[in-house]
Amino acid sequence: MSEEFPQEDFDRGFDASAERGRRRSGDTLTGGLPSAPEGDGRAAGPGARSGHRRRPGRRRRVLKWTAVAVSSTVLLSAAGLYVYVKVLDSNIHSEPLHSGGPGPSTVAEKSSGGSLPVNVLIIGSDSRDNAGDVSLGGSTSSVGGPPHADVEMLVHISADRSNASITSMPRDTWVQPYDCQGRQLGQRKITETLAYGPSCVVDTWESLTHIQIDHFVMLDFSGVVKMADAIGGVQVCTKENVADYKISYDTDGQHEVGSDLVLPAGRHTIFGVQALEWLRTRHAWEDGTDIGRTHAQHLYLNSMIRTMKSSNTLLDLGKVNALAQTATSALTVDPGLKSIEAMTSLALEFNKVPADRVTTVTIPFDHMTAPGQSDPNNWDPALNADSDKIFSMIANDIPLDKGGSSAAPSASPSPSATTGSSAPVDKAGVRISVQNAGVPGRGEQLTDRLKAAGFTQAVRDTSDVTGTTQLSYPAADQAQAQAVAAELGLTPSVLRTDPAATHLVLRVGSDWPSGFDFRDTLPKQGAVPTSAVTQNAQNDSGQCMDVYKPYQWSGTPPHVPQPAGYRPYTTP
Repeated sequence: MSEEFPQEDFDRGFDASAERGRRRSGDTLTGGLPSAPEGDGRAAGPGARSGHRRRPGRRRRVLKWTAVAVSSTVLLSAAGLYVYVKVLDSNIHSEPLHSGGPGPSTVAEKSSGGSLPVNVLIIGSDSRDNAGDVSLGGSTSSVGGPPHADVEMLVHISADRSNASITSMPRDTWVQPYDCQGRQLGQRKITETLAYGPSCVVDTWESLTHIQIDHFVMLDFSGVVKMADAIGGVQVCTKENVADYKISYDTDGQHEVGSDLVLPAGRHTIFGVQALEWLRTRHAWEDGTDIGRTHAQHLYLNSMIRTMKSSNTLLDLGKVNALAQTATSALTVDPGLKSIEAMTSLALEFNKVPADRVTTVTIPFDHMTAPGQSDPNNWDPALNADSDKIFSMIANDIPLDKGGSSAAPSASPSPSATTGSSAPVDKAGVRISVQNAGVPGRGEQLTDRLKAAGFTQAVRDTSDVTGTTQLSYPAADQAQAQAVAAELGLTPSVLRTDPAATHLVLRVGSDWPSGFDFRDTLPKQGAVPTSAVTQNAQNDSGQCMDVYKPYQWSGTPPHVPQPAGYRPYTTP
């Protein structure tokens, strides 16, 4: 049975209801409990017997304690969630973004104000410093030795979040590393820079590409396995049956060579250990070089992007929680990403980019005979003018694809619009020297142009210099540098702060052979060199990897020992 609760009590609130109950006659409490009303419990009319009614004051107390209980539950849940997130945060391992001291002087600056592009370096480590990683494959001779960066990919998210790119540099690319932690490192393969920490890989990338890197994310073997399982499997495809497993013999005995990947031709969904095997496979793809591996890795990443977008992974709290738990124990990141909030925010920014505007590319390169080798078939990749063009596009936030529409690169912002600049720059007070490292006469042309624009202290510097176009300046003269950049159309990618500089120095390189607006020299949207191999995260869904002939099989799949926890592929 229930009592009708007068509507006006809801209108006036529970206090009014309690007061009404105290004024009614016949309302008593017996033994602390209300007496049951007589009859059918309906409101009594004239002449009806007066029954005992439940006092609204008790309902008020019940609702009050219910509200207290709900509030307490919410607060405890919030506190529990806070503690849970902090526990996850404490699991994240981080290392410095840079190797100590000033970053490479060649790194591009970013324009201030508004949305900014984001650059994240992904590093795959072959470290075998624990039993788990050793069990997942690779040569045991490297156990306890310095790690190598087998995977190096730069993820670029455009400032307007309309497009993104993932650029791979082959592990054996021959480079001059940055002098990490003050060490003067000789030329070597870029994979070897990880021996000096992930920050050395970051600094070397910045010095080679002129791109400012905001974050890094590093995974080892077991980290790849955990992340692959957390995603729930990724679909891949091969044109032929593949088995990346060989036995070799030397004076030390028998050795297993390869990633242990075994797959029949066609489309399959791979998980955990087998996903790691796919990403590690090197000799079995295409022509048997590391270049084929980068293409296979891009196919995997593009498929993963499609999978996560189609299942709305980042909008599913359960899936996000699973990924967060995995990420905290599987990744090493820079301090700027050392929280669930920061990593989730980065993932959501990438998720804004449509899959058909995500471009993966392996940088173009020259074949350089490996040092100490006379046979040209023993070669290492070396950066060239085409790779520099791709780096310039990324540094200037120029889309690698031709889809959509994107604004042309803008010059550095006017100093009047820069935070902290309360007054326009006095052009006549700007001291600037103009050097020429390119076409004869260009230094004089740019000096005259600056003088005509009001920079009357512009002077020619006839020093013998080399290099591309660059405007260097003391940090205190940033506003002056931006004023010059705005006049000449210089983009943030060519502006450099120089602690040793006493005034502005403009070096005009061969990359700016004519004209007075530097932006006219930049690549156009989608103008990726034909020597580069590009793939699209949406459009490559029908692509399958070519298998190098020596690693193809027919008939019964070869038996390859697999580690504990191995989960075989499934076929759609």
